[in-house]
Amino acid sequence: MPRNLVIVESPAKARTIERYLGTDYRVLASYGHVRDLPENPGKGKFGVDVDHDFAPEYVISDDRRKQVADIERAARNSDQVYLATDLDREGEAIAWHVAEAAHVPSEKTLRVTFNEITESAIREAFANPRQIDMDLVDAQQTRRIVDRLVGYTLSPLLSRKVRGGLSAGRVQSVAVRLVVEREREISSFTTREYWTIEALLATGAGERFTAEVVRIDGAALDVSDEATAERHRAAIVALHPTVTKVGTRTQKRSPAPPFTTSTLQQEASRRLGFSPKRTMSIAQKLYEGVETGGGQVGLITYMRTDSTAIAGVAMGEAREVIGQRYGPTYTMPKGRVYRTKSKGAQEAHESIRPTSFRRDPDSVAGALKPEELRLYRLIWQRALASQMAPKELETTTIDLADGAYELRASATRVLFDGFARVYTEGRDDDAVDDDEETGRLPALADGDRTTVEDVTPTQHFTEPPPRFTEATLIKALEEHGIGRPSTYAATISTIVDRGYVRIEERRLHPELVAGIVTDLLVEHFGDYVDVEFTARMEEELDEIARGEREWVPLLRAFYGPLRARVDEKRRELKRSDFTTEATDEVCSLGHPMVIRLGRNGRFLACSLYPEHKESRPLPGDEPPPQEGTGEVCPKCGEGTLVGKRGRFGPFVGCSRYPDCDYIKKDGPPPPDPLAFEVECPKNHDGHLVPRRARRTGNVFWGCSNYPRCDFTTNNEPLGGCHDTDDGPLARKGEEAICLVCGSSSEAAPDAIVPGERYPGGPPNPEALARPARGRGGARGGAKGPAKGRGKPRTASRGTAAAETDEQRHTRVKRPRPTEPATDA
Repeated sequence: MPRNLVIVESPAKARTIERYLGTDYRVLASYGHVRDLPENPGKGKFGVDVDHDFAPEYVISDDRRKQVADIERAARNSDQVYLATDLDREGEAIAWHVAEAAHVPSEKTLRVTFNEITESAIREAFANPRQIDMDLVDAQQTRRIVDRLVGYTLSPLLSRKVRGGLSAGRVQSVAVRLVVEREREISSFTTREYWTIEALLATGAGERFTAEVVRIDGAALDVSDEATAERHRAAIVALHPTVTKVGTRTQKRSPAPPFTTSTLQQEASRRLGFSPKRTMSIAQKLYEGVETGGGQVGLITYMRTDSTAIAGVAMGEAREVIGQRYGPTYTMPKGRVYRTKSKGAQEAHESIRPTSFRRDPDSVAGALKPEELRLYRLIWQRALASQMAPKELETTTIDLADGAYELRASATRVLFDGFARVYTEGRDDDAVDDDEETGRLPALADGDRTTVEDVTPTQHFTEPPPRFTEATLIKALEEHGIGRPSTYAATISTIVDRGYVRIEERRLHPELVAGIVTDLLVEHFGDYVDVEFTARMEEELDEIARGEREWVPLLRAFYGPLRARVDEKRRELKRSDFTTEATDEVCSLGHPMVIRLGRNGRFLACSLYPEHKESRPLPGDEPPPQEGTGEVCPKCGEGTLVGKRGRFGPFVGCSRYPDCDYIKKDGPPPPDPLAFEVECPKNHDGHLVPRRARRTGNVFWGCSNYPRCDFTTNNEPLGGCHDTDDGPLARKGEEAICLVCGSSSEAAPDAIVPGERYPGGPPNPEALARPARGRGGARGGAKGPAKGRGKPRTASRGTAAAETDEQRHTRVKRPRPTEPATDA
């Protein structure tokens, strides 16, 4: 019987570690956090005792009780318990929570950390265990409590004063503010016309090259209209510019540093089109281990890091691989060391790199899914290139002049490709790439005369700054020192899920309510949604983690003024201040109409509401005429069918409502039946059939024995089954999930073959949670399970298919009051 117990977050990580520890160790998975603040602490409560030093009132999650019981039972029969959760603050907190919840005696508890899941790293970690670092635990607890206090004080105020279901968060609201301010900057931008002028020149030997006009009468070119550009064109075409200067300079370009969490998310977004959430999910799988020809092995180092450091041993291996693959000219005499630029970086960590540079992407292609291989190739190339020789460029510049006009021609050529042979970093919208080869110039010397053969004026317009992408917003958050590696993906997901921001063509567009909420928070709580304040809070949390600051005084100084401000604004502010705007329109009874904010945007409503409930779309927002409008009502024979909009969208009804309640029922055709039979996962008696919702027209799948069985799902059945519980597999986004346990299948949805059985990850009941409905709508923000379905269940931080702890606190749910994203 094993004498030692090892606790990790996920089964995948457990399988990989078990290979290296031997039979004297038993490895169990906690499936992420086992304790947290209560999701519904009750009216007026926070799950934190603010009157007694902010003592958190932790509860064990319902779906973690079995794991806790298993750990407690195994710990009683073990000589030593090793807590091998991740090496960041979140992992330290998970280790502490597991030990506390499972009542593991402190004298039996040891903490081990490692940056990569390889045999050498595991053996070294277990040879050098330590105690739980309570400074790191306190920093994580403080972050969690701060986020709870912000959410449970500001969010109810937003729900009362703007719209139900809205939420605020310490990092979330700042991120929304950045998106809103960028959109306003774009809206207020004034476009300016300008022209460039390019001349085609010929040397005495007949060689042609182009040069741009850079100065006129000694001043920089500034042409703002076509007439002026044409006048200059006519003058330049008759010139014979003479060479006044020829310059050549050689430059070296160093490679980009290895990935941090932020730069990995940015580059995966630019190059692969992955969302931050998807990137981190795939990276988690690569870190925890995949089955290769040599067994279960971790492919990359820990993926939540803000350090660019590489271990000396890894640098040496990289140098050997570079020399073998590309030759000695591509190697560096010694490893290249990078200085981390981000604020508050944890230099004790390493960057994201392969656990072995010898394990190139092609050698593991057969063991990885396509998306995993693409991300691993990106990580491998970037890390290897960071240790390669610099790229060498030669730029030649020729200045010419004739009369009032000065021209310049330049060309760049690559002398040595260096690291660019393997990898070159992607560019953002506003980045200029001056490393590309741009052709050659003829051999000219001072005094050489040229002839102008053609002149081309080109019209341009200045452009506003581009809207944020997920990648550039993460970059902005990191530059401002807002958030930490574990929070970027969760923050982006939250502001989208809460309906503050929508993504169109990979750009972030703020919704109307985002501007209203931002204005309210900036005007009345400006210091709490200020970029500098949020960054300063991150620094103070870092000080707690280093043992330089006590956490209770920090919370006391933070919460007191916030609570007082919220109480003051609750009495002072009116909902109409933010959701109502006067107009010149009048209703059918002659009353003034105002613009109000509803779930679906702004609309015109009678100012005497609720006495008179007339409303209409804003001018220009009227929906197109619907089929059937203008016809005589078939029920009463007196009214006319008109287009209307209700809770569930547009419909056609009688103009005499409420005297006549006729509604035209014509809807879309019924959905096509499934090409295979899928057994109902609830009663195992009927089978799933497609249906269409009467009100929304959406397709769903329900049991054929309805109403005796009321099972329904919005996830399309695929015909395959989960191998452990025979649950039907269904499409949920980009994954196939089991309709019995919620686990994610290892096979992609399009690869599922009806009738076949497929392995999957651990149970994840949260994946089966029903979409939010009811007051406020999904866009309204936090919703939760319907009555009778039980509490939402938490998911494993460590499993690939599950949410991280940060995402668990930002998902859509329905507490009262609403909690924001956990900005941990």
